[in-house]
Amino acid sequence: MDPITLIGIVVAFAIVMVVLTLEGGSAASILLIPPMLLVFGGTLFIGAAGMSFGLLIASLKAAAKALVTGPPKYNNLMETLVDCANIARRDGLLSLEATVNDLENPLLRRGLELAIDGTDPQDLSRILEAELHSETVYGNRHSKFFTDMGGYAPTIGIIGTILGLVTVLGNLDNPDELGGLIAAAFVAAMWGVLSANVFWLPLANKIKLLNELHTTQGEVIIEGILAIQAGANPRMVERRLRALLPTDVMRDIEKAA
Repeated sequence: MDPITLIGIVVAFAIVMVVLTLEGGSAASILLIPPMLLVFGGTLFIGAAGMSFGLLIASLKAAAKALVTGPPKYNNLMETLVDCANIARRDGLLSLEATVNDLENPLLRRGLELAIDGTDPQDLSRILEAELHSETVYGNRHSKFFTDMGGYAPTIGIIGTILGLVTVLGNLDNPDELGGLIAAAFVAAMWGVLSANVFWLPLANKIKLLNELHTTQGEVIIEGILAIQAGANPRMVERRLRALLPTDVMRDIEKAA
């Protein structure tokens, strides 16, 4: 669990509220239901209009996961692949049948099943790379949904401001109320910019990061399975896999070792 994204969003919003208070304003002046409903509701449904219902649900689930989930852990994956290499080199690929059913990672499980079944290495590589590519493309659509929302939100906020100014122009006969009406009109624009930069774009970046790391993890798995199938020395398997990992991931592995 890594709640840094959730913490960052909450703290950023809290800073905005503190600054508003220090400048003599109040939370009640911006927590207005009409502009918030327009910006958040309008942004969500306009974003949803450009995708399928299933992809929308999947994107929302990806966002919920991104709020509290950190990068994937490579320690157990590396150990699993090296252990499998040891077993396969000592007892043969068929001896991994008992291990496959206990694996949680679906790509690793499918890859080892194909290797055990005697699939040609080139065909095995093509199949797994195609699956990983499909997962990567699908994950990129999740992040794109929130990136698009980050683009829609400020525009919808401006629409809200225009609607508010229409109300202002309709009340020119009441100069005492104009100040409050004008301030309320600009609240929608504020929520549009705020939601884009504090909510939607950070979420999109986190989902994109997790997807990129998931792809890297998949590349490590594919390389490991091909090495296991070829009967490579477990030590060489580990070195080949470590070479695929980013430097910061390697530092985390070394710290945990």
